[in-house]
Amino acid sequence: MTFKVKGFAALDPKSPLLPHTFERRDVRADDVEIDILYCGVCHSDLHQARNDWGFATYPVVPGHEIIGRVSRVGNKVSKFKVGDLVGVGCMVDSCQHCHSCEHGLEQYCENTAVQTYCDTDRFGDNMPTFGGYSEKIVVTENFVLSVPENLDTKAVAPLLCAGITTWSPLRHWNVGKGSKVAVVGLGGLGHMAIKLAHALGAEVTLFTRSPGKEQDAHRLGASRVVISTDEEQMKSVANTFDVIIDTVPYTHDLKPYVPTLAISGTLVLVGLIGNLDPSITTVPLVLGRRSIAGSMIGGIKETQEMLDFCGEHNIVPDVETINIQDINHAYERMLKSDVKYRFVIDMQSLKA
Repeated sequence: MTFKVKGFAALDPKSPLLPHTFERRDVRADDVEIDILYCGVCHSDLHQARNDWGFATYPVVPGHEIIGRVSRVGNKVSKFKVGDLVGVGCMVDSCQHCHSCEHGLEQYCENTAVQTYCDTDRFGDNMPTFGGYSEKIVVTENFVLSVPENLDTKAVAPLLCAGITTWSPLRHWNVGKGSKVAVVGLGGLGHMAIKLAHALGAEVTLFTRSPGKEQDAHRLGASRVVISTDEEQMKSVANTFDVIIDTVPYTHDLKPYVPTLAISGTLVLVGLIGNLDPSITTVPLVLGRRSIAGSMIGGIKETQEMLDFCGEHNIVPDVETINIQDINHAYERMLKSDVKYRFVIDMQSLKA
């Protein structure tokens, strides 16, 4: 059984997103139906809508930063009830039995987690998945998250991608009081990395190529800003950082950052999906037991931990709320980095 849902979709790589009606599955025994209130806008939404990565399946209904209230539950659901404020992130299912899934790392499911959109529900009904630029979504309860009611609801959505993408490496590399953390890039991911690392007790530095970001960086929680193209400034922070969170989404030179790692420090790539260029020399790695690593979102348990932490510390992203009818303009602005720091769609605008 299915039911019809209204949303916005890309019907091909070249066309703007337009109103679109599509089918969602009816509620199964372990499912939660959610009336969507807000949906964050991620760079990957744009990439998938325009098939930049080459594997989009149309129609594409983007959106994997979803906040809403439970409107129906299946008869075996025990974690949620009608009216609960909940979220759905980048995944809506996984195999649940591989080594990664059994250890709460569903994002690394060895049988490949089901993405919230542009995917097929291989562990359910083989229906295509559609994201949060829509009225409703139906998700198995194991992939639904509780959202603290005290947080600003319209600002929470990007925590489910930008938030967990930066939280997961901070937790994995044991960032806490006394840690020295640097963040490369001040965008949607970078501003969350600063907020979260600061709240965890770390001393935070922003690396940026662009002067003039000091005021924002300090407001977010950074104690220092280093211009990465200034050799003297870079030398002044040599052998300093326990962890560097690199949020830059395009190919860039990592060599200047590696010597700023302390002994046994790690540079973690969370923004770039693609090739490293130019090549990395191993000399500073070997001589300092330094590492270059990658990290991707987080598992469901870890994402819930992040949401609870944000609830306790009243942390939300800096957002600009838009109507769904403005999504194509928002994409163009996002390409120009003309947002501080994330767009969030008020999905009530879909009724207009």
